[in-house]
Amino acid sequence: MLKNPATKYRPYPPVQLPNRQWPNRVLTQAPSWCSVDLRDGNQALAVPMNVSQKLELFEALVNCGFKEIEVGFPSASNTEFAFNRLLIEKGHIPDDVTVQVLVQAREDLIEKTFQSLVGAKKVVIHLYNSTSPAQRRVVFGKTKEEIKAIAVQGAKFIQERLPRLEGTDVTLQYSPESFSATEVEFAKEVSEAVMDVWQPTPEKKMILNLPDTVEVAMPNVYADQIEWVCTNIRDRDSLIVSLHTHNDRNTGTAATELGLLAGADRVEGTLFGNGERTGNLDIVTVALNLYMHGIDPKLDFSNLNAVREVYERCTGMTVPPRHPYGGELVFTAFSGSHQDAIKKGLAEWARGVQPHWDVPYLTIDPSDIGREYREVIRVNSQSGKGGVAYLLESEFGIELPKDMQREFGPIANDLVDTLGREVSGAELKEMFWKEYVERDQPWSLKHFHADGTSGTFRCRATVLHDGQEQALTGEGNGPIAAFVQALTKAGVPKFEVAYYKEHALSEGEEASAIAYIQIKMPGGKSRWGAAVDTNIEHASIKAVLSALNRAL
Repeated sequence: MLKNPATKYRPYPPVQLPNRQWPNRVLTQAPSWCSVDLRDGNQALAVPMNVSQKLELFEALVNCGFKEIEVGFPSASNTEFAFNRLLIEKGHIPDDVTVQVLVQAREDLIEKTFQSLVGAKKVVIHLYNSTSPAQRRVVFGKTKEEIKAIAVQGAKFIQERLPRLEGTDVTLQYSPESFSATEVEFAKEVSEAVMDVWQPTPEKKMILNLPDTVEVAMPNVYADQIEWVCTNIRDRDSLIVSLHTHNDRNTGTAATELGLLAGADRVEGTLFGNGERTGNLDIVTVALNLYMHGIDPKLDFSNLNAVREVYERCTGMTVPPRHPYGGELVFTAFSGSHQDAIKKGLAEWARGVQPHWDVPYLTIDPSDIGREYREVIRVNSQSGKGGVAYLLESEFGIELPKDMQREFGPIANDLVDTLGREVSGAELKEMFWKEYVERDQPWSLKHFHADGTSGTFRCRATVLHDGQEQALTGEGNGPIAAFVQALTKAGVPKFEVAYYKEHALSEGEEASAIAYIQIKMPGGKSRWGAAVDTNIEHASIKAVLSALNRAL
């Protein structure tokens, strides 16, 4: 890298917009959406989709609620053309869905595009030509007037052929490609020249798409460009201003949201941001960003996992694990403090304390998009007691007392650390069982019986101590106290039960209960024990022995 990058690079000049309004606006409704997965997304694939893959993805997009779908570039290849005809001739396009096609401002390409659309009910014909200084200089070697003439001639070629689509509801769209790097004054000039040909009206609007084709500036500059055009272009009420952002600076989402604040009406993008170079706008992210602010996005991602599966199967791409909303790990917390906060927040939400979602670290309820709470917290060596406790409770109904969480959390983390990987809930339960429930040395229970009245209980027990059977008797104000006294009579150092809790683990005839016991030994040392039995009284006695075995 250069020590002084200014010798090679320069900042993008700001737009002169002294009275900009977009910073003070708030989004209150969703834009209209257009998926370009089948065109822009498809052209970015190393192996483009075949017709059957495109059809599967098209149907998935329809199921998500997209009403405008750019289905291809029918003049580019036989596959693209054939796909258009398949959709139209086999009736795959619902009546409320408009298909969009892209075409350059060349007569032969426009002619083939019109051939591909015969018989369609609702279409958008999307014309484009590039307008930026670099494109004018390097690619075309043309002046501004010559570039404008290309756009005007392309618009005329389309206008002349519209009678051939009689019975088709046609919307016309123009893009000054590379708008983001074009002088706003020239972009306006070219767009108005196209408007002169197509003559849009408030009743029959055209789409003016202003693409952030390559991100060359911060997203606030793009917003300024959009507001400048929306403010200065004539006949704004006859236009649907559309955004199409890319992600070269990793700010495609921000550019789109700010562009909407700046006055745009419509957004083009793809599922999970598939597209050239660093990708297109991810429509899933922008839509769910609106949703998390209480705005209906008008798209259905209630089963986002299924959408992701279709996307990955059809495109051969994968959604990164940290990708917003759709990634495998986005509703996962490995940090112990995060896990604890999430656990408490979910518990508060379940109690109905807050009227609106406000769970720490989770901007959206995972269940709203088809994710499950068991996915929220996973455990590795960085996890704390909160995540460990959450998994045991959510997957197995094991409700560890708070102090027991503090004891078992570090034990579990040490065990996970030796494995050097994330562990599942089942593995965590196995660790807990070995540490507590299966701790039967040196003491284990063979038989226990207690009876009593008026607060005095007597117990008879048979235990194994280092493999030797012993009969014990004791008295106390309850079965547990009587058993502790019996152990003390047998020579166990005197200890006391500091905490006891039990609850059911399952229902039915084979229902079992789990008991948790904390004991304090001479000198103040405390240990927890746990045990499971179909008889809750036996579970509590076994839990005493579990704690004792861990203390000795």
